[in-house]
Amino acid sequence: MTTPIALTIAGSDSSGGAGIQADMKTFSALGVYGASVITALTAQNTRDVTAIHELPPAFVAAQMDAVFSDLAIAAVKIGMLSNATIVAAVAAGLERHKQANVVLDPVMVATSGRPLLAPDAIETLRAELLPRAVVVTPNLPEAAALLNTAEATDEGEMLRQADRLIGLGANAVLMKGGHARGAESIDLLVTATASIRVIGERIATRNTHGTGCTLSAAIAAGLAKGRGLTEAVRDAKEYVTSAIAAADRLAIGSGAGPLHHFYRWW
Repeated sequence: MTTPIALTIAGSDSSGGAGIQADMKTFSALGVYGASVITALTAQNTRDVTAIHELPPAFVAAQMDAVFSDLAIAAVKIGMLSNATIVAAVAAGLERHKQANVVLDPVMVATSGRPLLAPDAIETLRAELLPRAVVVTPNLPEAAALLNTAEATDEGEMLRQADRLIGLGANAVLMKGGHARGAESIDLLVTATASIRVIGERIATRNTHGTGCTLSAAIAAGLAKGRGLTEAVRDAKEYVTSAIAAADRLAIGSGAGPLHHFYRWW
């Protein structure tokens, strides 16, 4: 029997709602063994990120080497990378260990508004990681930052921006519409040859902390279990929508609370 294993390379969230903690919860909820490489430590809660401690790139690389040398990693999710030297270290580690099944979540800003990626690291991320990912999963502000343009305001602009990201080397782009408006939350999965609408109910709740982390981790979990990209994205969207719908059953903090990752069991 083969155990599906996914690896998250991301920052730690001390309040447990996003980052490494959200990714590990997601992997577990979806039946995948999770391993982790921590890139940064954050002091945060449901209201704010109050401090960030970036780990040395050499230590990030050492974590990657330790995990890849022993565990049969079937998929990798990349989240918060904080600065250009860490981005470069992660890209080098993926190359060193021949990892191709990569989901890139270009985490740039926390739910609270705190920047999580240095501005001068954006170009390094574009050049070093965008072409290595099976899919990149930007929300509307992140896509705009990657392209140095205004945020998309409709599906037509979302599609055009996804096409531009593919032109920069992305293999596929999941443009997330969570920051848009309307009764439905519409994401666009775009490749060089096709685009697919992935639709979920837009749920009124303040408890959306870690939504992007959870979605990208859920996609990686699907890929680790052998799903195709489209199936993995659809399954991930369904899981995240259900976890958001159940979020108000939890009473965590006084700000933007987490999703309910274990809604099926609690």
